Amino acid sequence: MTLQEEKLAHDGLLQELADRTAAARGSVPDALSLAADLGTTAPLPGTGRTPDIWRILSTLAATDLSVARAVEPHLDALAILDQAGLSHLHRAGAAGTWGVFAAEGPGVAVSASTGPDGWILTGTKPWCSLADHLDHAIITAHVGDGGRRAFAVDLRAAGVVVDPPDAWVSRGLTMVTSCSVHLDGAAATPVGGTDWYLHRDGFAWGGIGVAACWLGGALGIARTMLAAAGRRTPDQVALLHLGRVDAALHEARTVLGDAADAVDAGRASGQDGALLAARVRSSAFRCAELVLDAAAHGLGPAPLAFDETHAARVADLTLYLRQHHAERDDAALGDRVLARSAEGNPEW
Repeated sequence: MTLQEEKLAHDGLLQELADRTAAARGSVPDALSLAADLGTTAPLPGTGRTPDIWRILSTLAATDLSVARAVEPHLDALAILDQAGLSHLHRAGAAGTWGVFAAEGPGVAVSASTGPDGWILTGTKPWCSLADHLDHAIITAHVGDGGRRAFAVDLRAAGVVVDPPDAWVSRGLTMVTSCSVHLDGAAATPVGGTDWYLHRDGFAWGGIGVAACWLGGALGIARTMLAAAGRRTPDQVALLHLGRVDAALHEARTVLGDAADAVDAGRASGQDGALLAARVRSSAFRCAELVLDAAAHGLGPAPLAFDETHAARVADLTLYLRQHHAERDDAALGDRVLARSAEGNPEW
């Protein structure tokens, strides 16, 4: 097969994926069914096909961000299990859909301890997306030595109670509800050692996978702008918005592609990987915010009021981008750059 034939075949697979994503719009079971299927076929980051997995995530998000938001944590959880040498937990006995619950909240925490039959978790974990629909999750908990450790948990087992998502009032990602999970001596399987979850190379790669979803969401909105411009002769202002959007998308795609190559070439480990992830996420974030702004200015209120798909994309992307901490993450990136310079490795 020639390179051109390989590209056409790959593009055809991405189109099939986009079609299935569109069919899953608005349905959590269908989105999670897609996640489960992709979990058996999609490549893992760092295994030589990192561009493919991030292209898959972008394709999902360009079609429907809620579906992408349901699929991405499942694939991330499988990558984490693989990195910990625990892929068998998914293949044997714990198949189904997975989430990753690592958020912390004020006044609540999860602690891990050892009991007669192994590790158990106790406490409350907030911000658990789709916990009422998933089968399993990787949950971070505080351990006795002051660190944090990841654990695999069966969400249907004894000692696990999932709150109903009654408090979820968001107008964005309405399908991907978030709720709290209460653990009372729930059986848990360790995934890596203390603080491994945060310090592994895959933590940075997973963060870039989220950035690929942001880029895909921006691409979906940009395509609406392009279609609108094609329906009537655009004026100079409309052309200005299209030009700014194209430049931003090109920059973010280039940065993402370079990052995928770096991961597969072994150049994105340790602090190098953390710095790369911070840069890629910043680029994707700025691109998405620029596209949201350009769409608002260029399209006006009509599609927000009358185009259900566009209005949902804008609301979904606006909320999804809040996973980036804006100026705080930029400051953290600046701190990384300054620290490397102080160590005699200036970036500029």
